[in-house]
Amino acid sequence: MTLDITQFYQTFFDEADELLAQMEQLLLNLDVGSPDPEDLAAIFRAAHSIKGGAATFGFSALTETTHILESLLDRARNHELTLTKEMVDAFLETKDVLSDQLVDYRASAEPDAAAAAAICAKLERLKAESGAGASGAAPAAPAVAAVAPAPAPAVTGGAPDHVVEQAVAAAHPAADTIDAAGAAEDGPHLKITLKGVDAKDQALLTEELGNLGVIVGREEAGGDLTLWLESDVPSDDIVAVCCFVIDDSQIRVARGTAPAAPAAAPAEAVASEPAARVEVFAPAAAVPQSPAPAAAEPVQSAQPAPHAEPAASAAAHHDDKRARPAAAAASGAEGSSIRVGVEKVDQLINLVGELVITQAMLAETASAFDPALHDRLFNGMAQLERNARDLQEAVMSIRMMPMDYVFSRFPRLVRDLAGKLGKQVELVTFGQATELDKSLIERIIDPLTHLVRNSLDHGIETVDKRVAAGKDAVGQLVLSAAHHGGNIVIEVSDDGAGLNRERILAKAAKQGMQVPDSISDEEVWNLIFAPGFSTAETVTDVSGRGVGMDVVKRNIQSMGGHVEITSQAGRGTTTRIVLPLTLAILDGMSVKVGGEIFILPLNFVMESLQPSIDDIYTVGNGERVVRVRGEYLPLVALHEVFSVEDARTDPTQGIVTIMETEGRRFAMLIDELVGQQQVVVKNLETNYRKVHGISAATILGDGSVALIVDVAALNRETRAMHGARAGAELAIF
Repeated sequence: MTLDITQFYQTFFDEADELLAQMEQLLLNLDVGSPDPEDLAAIFRAAHSIKGGAATFGFSALTETTHILESLLDRARNHELTLTKEMVDAFLETKDVLSDQLVDYRASAEPDAAAAAAICAKLERLKAESGAGASGAAPAAPAVAAVAPAPAPAVTGGAPDHVVEQAVAAAHPAADTIDAAGAAEDGPHLKITLKGVDAKDQALLTEELGNLGVIVGREEAGGDLTLWLESDVPSDDIVAVCCFVIDDSQIRVARGTAPAAPAAAPAEAVASEPAARVEVFAPAAAVPQSPAPAAAEPVQSAQPAPHAEPAASAAAHHDDKRARPAAAAASGAEGSSIRVGVEKVDQLINLVGELVITQAMLAETASAFDPALHDRLFNGMAQLERNARDLQEAVMSIRMMPMDYVFSRFPRLVRDLAGKLGKQVELVTFGQATELDKSLIERIIDPLTHLVRNSLDHGIETVDKRVAAGKDAVGQLVLSAAHHGGNIVIEVSDDGAGLNRERILAKAAKQGMQVPDSISDEEVWNLIFAPGFSTAETVTDVSGRGVGMDVVKRNIQSMGGHVEITSQAGRGTTTRIVLPLTLAILDGMSVKVGGEIFILPLNFVMESLQPSIDDIYTVGNGERVVRVRGEYLPLVALHEVFSVEDARTDPTQGIVTIMETEGRRFAMLIDELVGQQQVVVKNLETNYRKVHGISAATILGDGSVALIVDVAALNRETRAMHGARAGAELAIF
């Protein structure tokens, strides 16, 4: 049967994404005037690894683009050309094209040929301008028929990618390969040892290695497999191909001589063995309808053959790959990390959530028994509760991702945008290791991107203005993240001009917004979140159209968070985003209103009290406020919000719970407190329409459903009602 290599696509895509991210970071940190040789080598290896994997899987556009990029990088690291800022910009642009190509290949679509041709032409132009073409490199071979491998599994549909690789290797013979330990060995063949690899993977790798050359020897000993390969392919390409199936600690490549009498049949025979269940390891597009000899194609003239990696570079490449998670032992132990699909993690979290609900139901049932007579039952229930909570925390931690996943995107954005705006900006990040739920970390990228662009465009001044104001010529933009209680706080700060209170108020008046004279700075800053609000004097392609900040606020609120702004004229602005760590679990306070149970998120609950008649006041517009230690707080009756019957309407007969959200406090009238518990959040909007004031639901221990109150939404509604009434009174008088 024919091997379906698409099962390895995802591994390649994930590793290519990581390599591109590493490449971008290294390019951004590169000192053009005096580049670090190790950084240049690492950038080259990243491009080389992507090219090798792309060629293996038949992704021709990706292979061709990285081939030209790799050629330039190879000359740069060998000091054959002088690195310039224009080159680094082109390399970064190439990285963007490669990322787009990966996206297309993931979607089983063909990449944009025009974009690839444009960036390849730019790279070729830079190569020609740098004089790299006259560096003595041999021209690309016109054809590869002479170096096609000896008999191997038949493939049609044009020359396989490994044939092109062999042509490149033939044009520039590789230096002697260095084994994993770094010691050179003599011999005409590549000696490849696979340690602790199961039979299925052995067969798969045997076939793939057969595609890269001719297997002239085979030996098995103690679970290890040694193959002798006759091939001109560099050893690091061998390692790169094998590492899509096994860990790099399970492969050792050296030079050696095959035994006089091979211990096993050639690759064709191996492929027919029952244990192998493999015939051809080639890109699916190249699998023929009927077997035919492999055909050679000319090498495109736009792809000059690069120099093979020197031996020292190959060793460095091998050492670099060993820095990744490796096997615990050569006997075949599993690696220290594995890739698991998000859907599997979500399924596990859902199952743990059901376990927590079941545990709560058991606890509810056990509460009817006498603890003195059933102490073993209660001890067991307590142990079950502890284990369930530990399991829940462990599973939730799997979904957590470091904020570096988000922050690492911004050095490139800041560099490009600052250059476009003619500003000098230093980006500083803190708290990259702070973790946030994956579902939130992906949704926070767009809001943060808008805030960063705003700081660069409106906040940080140009060099002339900063110097005139007595500031450092280089502006500073700070991104930070930290845990506070059950929340994560993300801040975007700049040391720019700050917000202009008078300009904001003037713009608000121009747009017909009713603003009291005694409005605080905090309330003024919040005006910029109004739809269509912008103080920019000119509209640019960066900002100024009055769209974005309101979207930022809505997105943050949809994640159960809120955003705050502080600013000082001439000192800068800080935007603070507060988010829950996860949307799957929350600690809540169960409260009763009439015959209904509601859940109040515990991080919003400050205190609960029963007020006296002297603490309740009715203001002129008919609203009630409650006095708490000299502070007058608006009173929200939960039974009125949700139309609950048979509830207590007199605050002196019920309980008033003080809530705080988005920097404001208000009082909530309920009937009684039931208890504190951890609940599993169940989304309602999948099957029901959005209900104002309700964020989700949960299942209680007795099997009943309780609604989780959207405290932030109630707070915003209360503020809006007060603002509308205050504006109406202002208009009357």
